[in-house]
Amino acid sequence: MTISVQTLKERWSRDPAFRKAYDKVSPEMEIAFAIAEARHRAKLTQAQLAEKIGSSQAMVARWERGTTMPSKKSLAKVAQATGSRLRVQLEAD
Repeated sequence: MTISVQTLKERWSRDPAFRKAYDKVSPEMEIAFAIAEARHRAKLTQAQLAEKIGSSQAMVARWERGTTMPSKKSLAKVAQATGSRLRVQLEAD
């Protein structure tokens, strides 16, 4: 049985230490979770997504961990490969 990224995020968000760390790196983690969730919805492995976008599995893993930020061009490729729509949003606090 697999657990969705959203379910994991909800579980982890109950932990005050996780929330504090998440808020500190929120933009990076939002992108990381969005990529992982889109990949999961498309039923792709990291290696399959990497092949579709002309990247490496290691790079996809770094994006999903939030340790490396993908370029806009890479995000557009991820969106296309996963049947998603890329959207950038700025929200008021």
